[in-house]
Amino acid sequence: MVGKPSPEMSSAGASFHGSAEALARLRRRRRSDVRLQAYGKLAIVVALAALATLAWSVVSKTTTALSEHYIRLEFPLPANSIDPEGTGDVAVIGKADFGGITKTVLRNRFPGVKGRKARRQLNDIVSSGASFELRQHVLDNPDLLSTPNRTVTFDFLVSDIGDLYYKGHYGGFDATPVGTEAVLTVAASGEGKWLVTSETPVFRAAIGDVHAVLIDQAQRLRRQAALQENGRRVFEAQIQDAESADRRKELRDIADERAAQRDRLSTEADGLVALTRPGGGLIPLNKDMPSLVIRAGRTGWYRLAEVEADRAVVTTLFGPSELPGRLEAGEWSFRVNATPESRRKVSDLQAVWFEDLRERGAVRQVANWRFFTSGDSREPELAGILGAAVGSFWTMVVTFVFAFPIGVLAAVYLEEFAPRNRWTDLIEVNINNLAAVPSIVFGLLGLAVFLGFFGVPRSAPLAGGIALALMTLPTIIIASRAAIAAVPPSIRDAALGVGASRLQTTFHHVLPLALPGVLTGTIIGMAQALGETAPLIMIGMVAFVVDVPGGVTDSATALPVQVFRWADLPERAFEARTAAAICVLLVFLVVMNALAVFLRRRFERRW
Repeated sequence: MVGKPSPEMSSAGASFHGSAEALARLRRRRRSDVRLQAYGKLAIVVALAALATLAWSVVSKTTTALSEHYIRLEFPLPANSIDPEGTGDVAVIGKADFGGITKTVLRNRFPGVKGRKARRQLNDIVSSGASFELRQHVLDNPDLLSTPNRTVTFDFLVSDIGDLYYKGHYGGFDATPVGTEAVLTVAASGEGKWLVTSETPVFRAAIGDVHAVLIDQAQRLRRQAALQENGRRVFEAQIQDAESADRRKELRDIADERAAQRDRLSTEADGLVALTRPGGGLIPLNKDMPSLVIRAGRTGWYRLAEVEADRAVVTTLFGPSELPGRLEAGEWSFRVNATPESRRKVSDLQAVWFEDLRERGAVRQVANWRFFTSGDSREPELAGILGAAVGSFWTMVVTFVFAFPIGVLAAVYLEEFAPRNRWTDLIEVNINNLAAVPSIVFGLLGLAVFLGFFGVPRSAPLAGGIALALMTLPTIIIASRAAIAAVPPSIRDAALGVGASRLQTTFHHVLPLALPGVLTGTIIGMAQALGETAPLIMIGMVAFVVDVPGGVTDSATALPVQVFRWADLPERAFEARTAAAICVLLVFLVVMNALAVFLRRRFERRW
């Protein structure tokens, strides 16, 4: 029998737990608990912030790829060149030179374009696929050829650089206020140049940005001059230690050359700085400076080659080659593109064409359904993800067909039938190790065995699916074994007690009850396989494939490989397509993981 504690022991315990040291320890423990909770909350906040930043960076770039621009042009359709005999034969119409017709339409819309370079820039404002769309439009509407030179209206797809320009990625020629009384006086200034002057400083608003560029260039020149001076000092010091007169002369020449380069760079820098001072004179403009143009009337665009606050030297960019002697206020406007021409793929000439089309209402922006309904293309404005999405679908079908039955049967055998010995222990260790093997190893295995030995078609979903199935097998086996082991032993005992065999017990009772966990593990493994890139690259699914695959043996690519390819291309428009493809891939992964959660909650049983 245990006796009651004595009063002395109770008072000692009370004094121990109620002492100042005990209270201090209690406060320290509570502070530790508060700090631990704060660290946990901070970790969650940091993780959510990083996730939100990543999601925003991807989604913000995706919006650019969800729309595209068209330019609407009216032109006489040359029926005689498309179908000379008037047969209406689709084969004859399809062979017509619609690319040449497209170029002719553009030259008629922007007359006066001369020179090979200017014509190439004009042809680049529409997509290379615009002629194919015009061809398909004529094939779908053969009645357009019933009348020679019938005027038609057609929307031409804008090229990738034009689409980015209209979306503001290359700046824009924004109108700058010049005052309601700004009058320009025009005088000839050499061949093809005019001097425009104003009584008010109408160009002062853009001078500040030009001065900033000049000062930056001057600082860069002074840094180069300082490097030349350092080199000169080094060679001067080497002259003292030279052993021969010839060597000293050689070093002296190098030192003098460095000094001359220093003086030249310093003089250039001083000249640039002098231009920024009041009364410095006309400032020559180059491609590293903001682009300045004058819009005169409805068709004239003139580029400023030299500028001061109240005067400028201009050259014709597009439109009439002659300027009137006087431009009243309201007859002209001053346009500035703060993005220098050297930092954008759209030239000033192309930019004014785009602006002219927009101001005449010939440009329209529509949803880019092409991105979801077309295959890959080397032209960003024509590229889509349908081929990659279908390729991923066939690859996942092959992965599921191979991985699910083999993985589940292996898990059933190891958990229900295999004896416990060294061999099964070795198999279990290897399965657990295979789950941590880098995915590229499975790609090398697929390349060496399935492509090299068995002759599976290269770049086909069949090869990719088998490689991903091998990679997914350990995940499915481990998850399935855990689900089977979670079934209570009483289920097995009850089935065996009523006369069922071990096979019947496993497949009629244990496996159906473990199926929710098995499916969950399978879907998680499939989601992991969907995002893998390295194995597919090794077996050739990184190839450029335009057509949508129709089966598991057709050449195809996959969504993660498509993301990899687009991210490596130099065209800026592919950046938005890459982000959009990432979002599509994430949607697939979220749906697959949500399906796994639904199956677990729908079929889960508590024992």
